[in-house]
Amino acid sequence: MRKIWEVPGGIHPPENKAQSLQLPIAKATLADEYILPLNQHIGAASTPLVKVGDSVQKFQRIADAEGIFSAALHAPTSGEVTAIEDRLIAHPSGLSAPCIVIKADGLDTAHTLDETIDPFALAHANIIEKIRDAGIVGMGGAGFPSAVKLNPRSNTQINTLILNGTECEPYITADDALMQHHAEEVILGARLLAHTLGNPQQVLIGVEDNKPQAIKALQKAAKGTAIEVVSFPTKYPSGGEKQLIYILTGKEVGSGQIPASLGIVVQNVGTAVAAWRAVRFGEPLIERITTVVGEALKTQRNMRVRIGTPMNHVLAQNGFNQGDSARLIVGGPMMGFALEQTCVPVIKTTNCILAPSHQEMPEAPPQQACIRCGHCAEACPAGLLPQQLYWYARADEHDKLENHNLFDCIECGACSYVCPSAIPLVQYYRAAKGTIRQAQEDKKKSDRARERFEQRQIRIAKEEAAKEAKRQARKAAAEKNKAKLASAEANNETPTETLISQAASAAKAQVNPEQEKARLVRSVESLNGRIERFNEQIKEFSDDQARVEKITSQLKQTQIKLKDTEAKLAGFDQTQQQAQTKVEAAIAKIQASPVELAEKNLASLNKRLTTAQEKLNEAISEDKPTASALKQGVEKLQIKIKEAEQALVAAKDQPAAGPANDSATDAASAAIERAKEKVKATAAMSPAEKKAASIASLEKRLSKAKDRLAKAEQENDENVAAFAAGVEKLEQKLQEATSEGTQ
Repeated sequence: MRKIWEVPGGIHPPENKAQSLQLPIAKATLADEYILPLNQHIGAASTPLVKVGDSVQKFQRIADAEGIFSAALHAPTSGEVTAIEDRLIAHPSGLSAPCIVIKADGLDTAHTLDETIDPFALAHANIIEKIRDAGIVGMGGAGFPSAVKLNPRSNTQINTLILNGTECEPYITADDALMQHHAEEVILGARLLAHTLGNPQQVLIGVEDNKPQAIKALQKAAKGTAIEVVSFPTKYPSGGEKQLIYILTGKEVGSGQIPASLGIVVQNVGTAVAAWRAVRFGEPLIERITTVVGEALKTQRNMRVRIGTPMNHVLAQNGFNQGDSARLIVGGPMMGFALEQTCVPVIKTTNCILAPSHQEMPEAPPQQACIRCGHCAEACPAGLLPQQLYWYARADEHDKLENHNLFDCIECGACSYVCPSAIPLVQYYRAAKGTIRQAQEDKKKSDRARERFEQRQIRIAKEEAAKEAKRQARKAAAEKNKAKLASAEANNETPTETLISQAASAAKAQVNPEQEKARLVRSVESLNGRIERFNEQIKEFSDDQARVEKITSQLKQTQIKLKDTEAKLAGFDQTQQQAQTKVEAAIAKIQASPVELAEKNLASLNKRLTTAQEKLNEAISEDKPTASALKQGVEKLQIKIKEAEQALVAAKDQPAAGPANDSATDAASAAIERAKEKVKATAAMSPAEKKAASIASLEKRLSKAKDRLAKAEQENDENVAAFAAGVEKLEQKLQEATSEGTQ
């Protein structure tokens, strides 16, 4: 005889279970419309796999699990998806939630199922996958995804499996009816779950002693197995997970812990049967046994109801008299909640629809002040201090609520039941839990936002540092070049290397005009020929629609290319004229005297200063935030103008010199000719030769850049970062060019 431990607290309310057990389990008729909420479980809502207008069959998956803590959803009958929208659902808030709405066609056409002849031959992973795909969740009321519970961490050893057949809530007899009429399937489900968990040492089915017929049926079905059916005294709320574990094993699940930490897994008997049918017959969870009870009904009984069936359809089938109904409750009178509308759907966790009469469940008396009698603390099965939680909840002292283990409250309602002041204690606890959870979620979002902001600030700082390093490198290079020019001007010479570099840069943009124009003309002729061939093929294959569509697509692409090529050809002469103008401007700049260059620079700076001053005045008058930045710009321009004026005076003071000596001019002309010849040679190259030449050029540039970097590091130059960035960029370009060349 197994030892039974007694849980602290608890109450003995009227059971009211006999009235729904007088008739066998009935089957609800098909409804005209099914409303399937996407979140019927703990965790993330399911993701729809269908769209409005789709036809579906019974058992067909219509929504997939979104992550681990989620569950799939299946069509309860055949029909058409008429909406995916927010509908009222069975929830204490009375709010709407996203639902898939199916209009039944009345045919109940079933989708093909994947049966397994021997489920016990399947591996652990295969069983978990089938249970997850079937959308099985805890059917005792919590709705926790079963596949998660049955797949503990690899370092967790499960030594006890408990099936919960307690059903301690008044009025509810769905599990009792299941155990009486389907005891064999309960035992098969227990064996399957034990096999999935690695065959734990103990497999127990806990049932209160107020269900003698169910106990007898289970004991008969369990003969010859290692499964033990354990009966214990009736007391509410013995069906709580932590309470049942203590009753059967004497072990206490600590605050914040889960049963798996003690090597225990608890599943509802209805969940076990649903898991068995999912693995053995491939049936997803599309229906459940629900107790339909209350004196406002003509017929009180247990019914097998499809998920998504509107409750008014179920109530109508049992002779519901709305005028005699005090309220409509989903769940039992202790832990259930009242509904404002009867059109909400039955979901996977709907174990009871209670429609009491006014006499059966009169209105609660008005709330009075707490007299600190302590009855609530005596009744609490979790060993909490309900009166203290009540005061803290009223004062919104969330820290104290958490310190007093508010979240260990199972919301059984025992404290509210015994309260002589009729204080709805559980409602205060539920509201406080919701507020705390929302605050925790808001804090997580705030923390994530702060982390993103800090990372962004770090990234911006790094980018600014890199930019500053590049600016300093450019500034140093400019000052170095300026010093070279000043030295050359002091010697009344123009550096030949500078002239050659400037002339070559201007000439690089020039492409052999005749060759380029001839290439564009050939492209236009070729594209016109392709268009003619495509039109002929369309006529030839007019009977082959698929081929015509493919040719038409190619024709459109070719027409776009032709349009672009013709535009390039039309603007070619203008482009060449612009390129020639640039070359002439570059040569004119080379041949200009130092005085002319200084005057031109000073005139440009004065013009920029005038424009900047106008923008600054406008910003100041309109009080724009950009005024300070514009002011800095004006001040910088004024400094540059002073420097330019000094440079002009210095240039005028030097002995007069010609534009450039003959040798320099000749060198510039020679550089232009060499650049032109280089462009011509490049135009004549094949694509492969061009790639090879480009790679060779990049390798040469990279070698020089590495030499400069090594020298800078050796000399401890402040521009090392800029040189390193240049080397990295050249290496990247060389890598890209090499990879393109190998394709």
